[in-house]
Amino acid sequence: MSYDGRYHRVQIGSLVRELPIFQVAPGVKIAIFNMLGDTEVVEAAARMLAARMPEGAETLLVPEVKAVPLGHALSVHTGLPYVVVRKVRKPYMVDCLETQVVSITTGVPQTLYIDGKDRPLVEGRAVVLVDDVVSTGSTLRGLRELVDRAGGRVVAAMAVFTEGNEEDWRDVVALGHLPIFTD
Repeated sequence: MSYDGRYHRVQIGSLVRELPIFQVAPGVKIAIFNMLGDTEVVEAAARMLAARMPEGAETLLVPEVKAVPLGHALSVHTGLPYVVVRKVRKPYMVDCLETQVVSITTGVPQTLYIDGKDRPLVEGRAVVLVDDVVSTGSTLRGLRELVDRAGGRVVAAMAVFTEGNEEDWRDVVALGHLPIFTD
């Protein structure tokens, strides 16, 4: 991945941010959205997504790492519990559910885990998938698979941004869309 010195401007509510553009593959560049440490953006996005939360939602499911602050803030704003889907299995995690995905930002296979202690928050529940950016959809597919295997049902997918072909993400509740830049 290499930074090309350019930026893409986005707006979340009244907040404006300049996202650096990185080359992620030959001839393919994306604007990198990283809300870690940007409390204003996390809070604004959580408030806006909370207002669009589907009725009957019972649990939020969030992949680590960059979406965790959003999941926490959304939990605070909605009163719903959230489950963090881990990307590394820790020794204290038992009876895990797992699936493998490939993310556009890493380009390598990753395993996603729901810890056994969190399964009751998903089993038989109406689950909302929450991520920072939905790009290829591989993480969403992995999250859906984990919810299915845990006996829950996905009632919505939410993200701050979608990326790529907007038509692919009509079913994702998002606050904006990021283009993919090609040479």
